[in-house]
Amino acid sequence: MFEQVGESLRKATEVTAQVQQEMFRRWLSLWPGFPVAGHPQEPNQLQRFQQQWGEEIKEAIKRQRDLAETQFKAGVQIIEKSFQVGEVKTPEELRARAIELWRQCFDSLRQTYESQAREFQTWMEKWIDRIIKPAA
Repeated sequence: MFEQVGESLRKATEVTAQVQQEMFRRWLSLWPGFPVAGHPQEPNQLQRFQQQWGEEIKEAIKRQRDLAETQFKAGVQIIEKSFQVGEVKTPEELRARAIELWRQCFDSLRQTYESQAREFQTWMEKWIDRIIKPAA
């Protein structure tokens, strides 16, 4: 009895995977310029696409590393300044330094999010152009 249940489950899983693969192939074939396995418009199209994809990913990772380094340096500066808060002599000076640190933290956070949003937008524009360009 358990064998029948296992066999039915295996068959259902295989059919589901096949249907998903076919749906994915058909969906990708709707995008002009996107290489679909089994139907290349030219022999080296898949290799070119993979090479472009690899180069784009490498550039995106490099930009993300640069962004992380910038963010890390800003964080270190803020931490260094926070240690200087203990040197204040008056409550007014403490308040001013706390507000300055708060602003620096939020400015750093805002700049990071803006940079990430610009990076994502640039990346999406490049890939949309690559998908649309072959159709034109």
